[in-house]
Amino acid sequence: MRIAVIGHVEHITLGRVPKVPGPGDIAHAKDVRTFPGGGGGIAFFQLARSPGEVHLFTAVGNDEAGEQVRSRIEATAARVHVAQRAAAHTRDLVLITPDGERTIVVLGEPLHPEKRDPLPWDVLASCDAAYFTAQDPEVLRAARGARLLVVTARRRPALIASGVRADVVVGSAADPLEASSLADYPVRPGALVTTEGAAGGRIEASEGTRRFAAPRSAAPRGGSYGAGDSFAGALTWYSALGYSIDEACTRAAHHGAAVLGSVEPIEVQLPLAERIR
Repeated sequence: MRIAVIGHVEHITLGRVPKVPGPGDIAHAKDVRTFPGGGGGIAFFQLARSPGEVHLFTAVGNDEAGEQVRSRIEATAARVHVAQRAAAHTRDLVLITPDGERTIVVLGEPLHPEKRDPLPWDVLASCDAAYFTAQDPEVLRAARGARLLVVTARRRPALIASGVRADVVVGSAADPLEASSLADYPVRPGALVTTEGAAGGRIEASEGTRRFAAPRSAAPRGGSYGAGDSFAGALTWYSALGYSIDEACTRAAHHGAAVLGSVEPIEVQLPLAERIR
């Protein structure tokens, strides 16, 4: 199995706070962690816990944050293809409240790979699957060369601009930038998967709409950060293995739920199996 992840990996600082600070407030965070994250980062680390050959296409800044992100992703067994940017790397501040909710402040624009970057784009045509969370429609057209194309719903503008058909679009019903229906896509994907947290999620396809359940899990003491992206990475893997979209969603839901009890999600992501028993 050869899988590609295309998109941004941000420098995350995450900590617990009693509440999200209001105007004029000062919040003191505890259990502070720093790690690579973001939509591309979390999905990448989830896929890196598979026996497959994983390729990451991303971009990094020229500062300390960029160096830390690059060092961490290159420490995996994956093949990392990085475009260097003459700019500061994107930083995210993530605040986790006692109820497990997360609030994210993004510092700077996310850095994405672009088709003009001298990266081995020809690899995409040899991939069993590609997960796209970048912005360049030209890169998305190249990613369509993979046998299976999974796109985050957050990149709907890039998907529409590219004119290609995604096999699966995945997003969160709770995120206004990701909530959508099949009618929102001029070229309709094979399936639109929308997650709804503890309520499971919905699969919309040409043959109709059905639901999948969320596994039972402990309350999200560490917060819900990383659950959706871990789900997306696992969904890409199980779909590439040839499982039906219903089965892939059911299995991927366990990977999303697995990170809910931890402050740093990439520490506790479940391994991805070659085959399901």
